[in-house]
Amino acid sequence: MSARPITTEEPSREPEDEAKSGKYMTIMEHLQELRYRLIVSALSVVATTGASIYFAGRMLNFLKKPAEDRSDAFFLIFTEPMEGLVAHFRIALMAGITFAMPILIYQTLMFVTPALTSKEKRWVYSIVFAATLAFAAGVAFAFYVALPPALGFLLNYPEDVAEPHIKLGSYVDFVTRLLLWTGIVFETPLLIMGLARIGVVSSRQLLRFWRYAIVGAFVLAAIVTPSIDPVTQSLVAGPIIVLYGAGVVLARLVEPRRGH
Repeated sequence: MSARPITTEEPSREPEDEAKSGKYMTIMEHLQELRYRLIVSALSVVATTGASIYFAGRMLNFLKKPAEDRSDAFFLIFTEPMEGLVAHFRIALMAGITFAMPILIYQTLMFVTPALTSKEKRWVYSIVFAATLAFAAGVAFAFYVALPPALGFLLNYPEDVAEPHIKLGSYVDFVTRLLLWTGIVFETPLLIMGLARIGVVSSRQLLRFWRYAIVGAFVLAAIVTPSIDPVTQSLVAGPIIVLYGAGVVLARLVEPRRGH
């Protein structure tokens, strides 16, 4: 009877073990990575904003159209020397953030990818595309669906009392805030999906909290919309509730199954 040879070699790691292990980083490496991602994101916004300044005047005429269609007496004025310049820069910044959104989302995901498995990292580009599309859908919804009736209500509410000669800065602030924050709110399903994937929330928990979600949607709409009128807030709160439901469905698809 021959004895089995004794080997000192360590057993090779299984591919599954390698897939499950994330890259370990020290605190300093995390800070350096964060600084790099922030610099790249900032430079991308600066570049896209700089390119958008040239088209700011045309974009302002485009943003004025919903108000002009809703009120024949609508007229923009400015009362401060810097107001026109600031309004144009605000429009360019809004456009710059919109055009740089794919880069911003990608840099955010790349900052957290060291903690992801190799299988999960394959979804980065798909998530960047989906998140960019969701942001663009939110901006389009705000401009074409929420903004016209909101302006129709706000500009014509005190009928036959005064004509709407709105300050340029106030109008640009109103419109750009509504577009930007509605676009961000449309990222809700992807955020819920990500939280469900890492086990922070589950689809059952989200379904139990549907009453709180409805109340939270109106609270969030009140924060997002730059006005207190019920028309704008309802038009924003409705899609938030629908997006919450879509997030529940996505959470159900990606959440870890028990016993796996």
